[in-house]
Amino acid sequence: MTDTLEIDAAELYRLLAEDKITLVDVRRDEEVARGIIAGAQHIPLHLIPLKVDELSGEQPLVFYCHSGMRSAQASAFMASRGRQNIHNLQGGVLAWGKAGYPFVAKEA
Repeated sequence: MTDTLEIDAAELYRLLAEDKITLVDVRRDEEVARGIIAGAQHIPLHLIPLKVDELSGEQPLVFYCHSGMRSAQASAFMASRGRQNIHNLQGGVLAWGKAGYPFVAKEA
């Protein structure tokens, strides 16, 4: 049994409106420079193992990337460390943009 759930862009938008999730963008710096989902923190995939403690807790944790593949890896890694309530944005920013949801500039 996996502790990772796939969610779509509409479900992520709803969760963001409730302001009760931790949203993590695992893309590379140059990808994030083109825009990020508002409220997300940027932790490139290769740094996730170093940030396990920062991503612990009970609050739902949502990962996303460009298409959903790297964020699925981040989700699986965190689940392997015992983290629960993990979500992966199905289709990544491609699906988010296609659904018409906005991007913002990454905060410094």
